[in-house]
Amino acid sequence: MSQDALKQAVAEAAVREVQPLLEGDTIIGIGTGSTANLFIDALAQYKQDFDGAVASSEASAERLKAHGIPVYDLNGAGTLPVYIDGADEVNAHLQMIKGGGAALTREKIVAASSRKFICIADQSKWVNLLGEFPLPVEVIPMARSYVARELVKLGADPMYREGVTTDNGNIILDCYNFMLDDPLTLEQRINDITGVVTNGIFARRPADVLLLGSESGVQRLTPQ
Repeated sequence: MSQDALKQAVAEAAVREVQPLLEGDTIIGIGTGSTANLFIDALAQYKQDFDGAVASSEASAERLKAHGIPVYDLNGAGTLPVYIDGADEVNAHLQMIKGGGAALTREKIVAASSRKFICIADQSKWVNLLGEFPLPVEVIPMARSYVARELVKLGADPMYREGVTTDNGNIILDCYNFMLDDPLTLEQRINDITGVVTNGIFARRPADVLLLGSESGVQRLTPQ
């Protein structure tokens, strides 16, 4: 199967996973990226079964609205029953690197506000050790150089993502050559750097369920 076919398979599996949670007043969280987009498209045929969604990016919000699915502000929606999103990398503990689409901060906020986090990914995202994918860090613009120097001290090779401004008006530093042997500790240490909004390590709030598309079908995995 092609990567696109694997993504489509996990998107459809995710719809089946969330269907039992859908009621007339249900508001669900939806993430950002190519696999999340396929999930939105597959979910659209059931839009009459739930109230609407909270989106982790403006791009996802526009896609939801295009399907006629209402989009709500998280402040009004409160705690969400479920959040569905992809990953750039995911390990056996269902810890992830996210933020390739520069939506990491809003993704973390929606994930933290949800009782259940379902990660949807194809097998290319599965790794034993996080860090082959450059770790994104969202930074207040005036702190860019300072934060970069602090990231170098941690062993990273940070690079400014040219031409990218987040939905929050900030910039992204991508950390190369930075293998995450202790994701929990590194997530906190990077967040403690003044000027950092957040980073793309999802270890303190890992996924609860991973739907992983592989040649043998969609596997449903829980943290090891």
